[in-house]
Amino acid sequence: MQDLYKQLLEAVGEDPQREGLRETPKRAAAALSYLTSGYKLDLQSILNNAVFESGSDEMVIVRDIELFSLCEHHLLPFIGKAHVAYLPNGRVIGLSKIPRIVDMYARRLQIQETMTRQIAEAVQEVTNARGVAVVIESKHLCMMMRGVSKQNSSMTTSVMLGTFRNDPRTRAEFLTLLRT
Repeated sequence: MQDLYKQLLEAVGEDPQREGLRETPKRAAAALSYLTSGYKLDLQSILNNAVFESGSDEMVIVRDIELFSLCEHHLLPFIGKAHVAYLPNGRVIGLSKIPRIVDMYARRLQIQETMTRQIAEAVQEVTNARGVAVVIESKHLCMMMRGVSKQNSSMTTSVMLGTFRNDPRTRAEFLTLLRT
């Protein structure tokens, strides 16, 4: 990857041997490896057996989970937050595991719409919840730095599964709790 970054610097007209750029291919390769580290993760290793039997059947929400990802179309970042909720059905997941699931999918070349669905389906798979809801709000640098150059725009995506999709009251409760 370092050689490719060196070639990229040359292709844009830079001298990779210039003082400020000598270590850039190494640093850029390390950064990209980190930003795409989600490919090396799987759901079971993230969970680490942190799914527990529980009689709880009320809504569980983890809000404001910071995320960053790379747009698969331009390789530019999008940055935002995810809100994840589920209705337990005999099992709950360790609290830290939901942000880890978000990170696993965010640290891949991605579009926000797909990432939102992947997170919802993963939470559904591991909890067997009666319903799962995921809302993601992000700012996309591909839209801010190029093309239409809209600095204050943001994108919101949502996926509702099970009861969140089928019961308007459950969906409304979730969306109301997000606003408070």
